[in-house]
Amino acid sequence: MTQPQETGRFTGASRYVLDEELAKIVNISMALEMPLLLKGEPGTGKTMLAYAIAEALKMPLIVLNVKSSMKLVEALYQYDTLTRLNDSRFGDSQRDVSRIEDYIRMGKIGQAFTAEARTVLLIDEIDKADTDFQDDMLDVLDQMEFDIIEIDKTVAARHRPVIIITSNAKKDLSDPFLGRCNFHHIAFPDPEMMRRIIAVHFPNMQAELMENSIGAFYRVRQIEGVEKRPATRELINWVRALQSDPDFNPRQLAKGELPYLGVLFKKSQDYQRAREAFSRRRL
Repeated sequence: MTQPQETGRFTGASRYVLDEELAKIVNISMALEMPLLLKGEPGTGKTMLAYAIAEALKMPLIVLNVKSSMKLVEALYQYDTLTRLNDSRFGDSQRDVSRIEDYIRMGKIGQAFTAEARTVLLIDEIDKADTDFQDDMLDVLDQMEFDIIEIDKTVAARHRPVIIITSNAKKDLSDPFLGRCNFHHIAFPDPEMMRRIIAVHFPNMQAELMENSIGAFYRVRQIEGVEKRPATRELINWVRALQSDPDFNPRQLAKGELPYLGVLFKKSQDYQRAREAFSRRRL
């Protein structure tokens, strides 16, 4: 069985800005030892929150990137039957092929359970998986143990990990799944929060560039018909691009001149819509 472990309070990290409500639900989830399910549109910092918690609390981070075809056992452990077969057939291995344990490798959840120190376990994009995967995974996380059937062994967690689960809401999660998690929706940052985020990444940023770039960013996000609106990551990269251009003047943005739109929009149709929208505004 896992042993309760004292953990410091999370208040943010060097490059992660969060509001008070999010900080509270993170700390409550750690105190109650419950998974924290995060929803929100791409670019709201769901995934990076796990990295921030690991950094701030000095805990190892283990990331399980969920795939649509993934089976739960892959996240727990893998039995390398092919290597064992080859070792048995060719006889040139130093391993004893009769010891199946030597051919068992831990998956991401297995690594979190067997780690020597408490970890942060990020289960990213759980909505890609089917319902059975979701519910069976939470059974394992509730019990903090799983069985390796090939060797008839139960693996119990040495320490209960801090569990962060993200969803882009591409498909509904089951009621049992939702009932066993704490939940928080991370809204897209408003302009004031975005100023705080940009200030963390660019502490010496010129005030005029700060205001004009953020203002232009929210205007392009309002363009109708865009399939993938630019997120915080794109804004940060766009600011870097603007700062690296010696001929750029922040006043261009106020005039509706937006260079490097390809940094903000990654789909051809979105890029064209943005160009057309801002060309009309300059007429």
